[in-house]
Amino acid sequence: MTALADLTISIRQGLGLAHKRDIAGVIKYLPKGLNQPVSAPHASYLSPSPAGEGRGEEKLNRQIPYLESPRPPLSSRRGFDNSDAEHQNDTAVPVGDDCAAILDGDGYLLLATEGFLNDFVATQPWFAGYCGVMVNVSDIYAMGGRPIAVVDAIWSDGESQAKPILEGMATASRVYGVPVVGGHSNLRNDRPQLSVAILGRANRLLSSFAAKPGQQLLAAIDLRGHFREPYLWWDASTGAPPERLREDLELLPTLADTGLCASAKDISNAGVIGTVLMLLECSGLGGAIDINAIPRPADIDLPRWLRCFPSFGFVLSVDADDSNAVIALFKQRDIACAVIGTTDASRQMRLASDDEEQLLWDLNIAPLIGCGSKQEN
Repeated sequence: MTALADLTISIRQGLGLAHKRDIAGVIKYLPKGLNQPVSAPHASYLSPSPAGEGRGEEKLNRQIPYLESPRPPLSSRRGFDNSDAEHQNDTAVPVGDDCAAILDGDGYLLLATEGFLNDFVATQPWFAGYCGVMVNVSDIYAMGGRPIAVVDAIWSDGESQAKPILEGMATASRVYGVPVVGGHSNLRNDRPQLSVAILGRANRLLSSFAAKPGQQLLAAIDLRGHFREPYLWWDASTGAPPERLREDLELLPTLADTGLCASAKDISNAGVIGTVLMLLECSGLGGAIDINAIPRPADIDLPRWLRCFPSFGFVLSVDADDSNAVIALFKQRDIACAVIGTTDASRQMRLASDDEEQLLWDLNIAPLIGCGSKQEN
């Protein structure tokens, strides 16, 4: 068996894709009307929350910066190309993107949430809190939006156990300029647990459902980081200049608003390969990935890199005529970006190395997350 065949099997059978297969197991129980048209009322969702509202402990509230003033609405709304039959009804809320996108006047409200494994919260409480903000912010930007605010739900065995989690959240809130405006707390649990949700807004969407056959697949990853040993977390955020981090993320809504890209996804714990597979499934496509073209640090072993969860990492599906312009924008910010493959109509994802190619997943036979735009019943 070749090295590429071994690598393909290890990714297919790995924990990253196993977690994503769980989505297919859950989504079948959701209401049938989940993808029906939804629009938001003009509510005061940008109004500041009074300190302490909805929180269990006043002391804990004081550790979190709160929203001081609303962000202005974006000036115009542009979405999918409505000539595409898949998107004739642009008020539908497809399931499978990094956020739910809800039509709201001249733009879209973006909603997302993250829950964290108990072991992670218990062993890395400060970083878990930091990630609660960081990964949600990344999901908003992956959709071409900008974050407005986050809320959290925290459980712990006493205030001292909750303190480092909230301190991590407070740090990330300041770094990314996104306030924590409320949530839920319970200090009488038997262990620490954390879930964080975010609200954002977009003018023009980047979506997993908008890729088309014949486009180039790009990976953009900030390599200026390190592994948080012994884990597969590539941290290019903590310790980096906050202004640089915020400006780097602004590349995503810039790509959306200029029309250089319509389809993107935040690299998740499925790694770059699994994230591409999810994007292809949502768009009803297949494609081939050149694993040697994926940007990575020179001293990092490829199999480990393909399984890592980077703090700044996105995959994008871009028209070939626009690829150089997209790559140039990332390189201006010292972020590695390269063409790593192409999309096609096969609904099969293959991994390639030199002259060899291996089938990773056949979506014609089995879904991964079960959210494909052309998913059969």
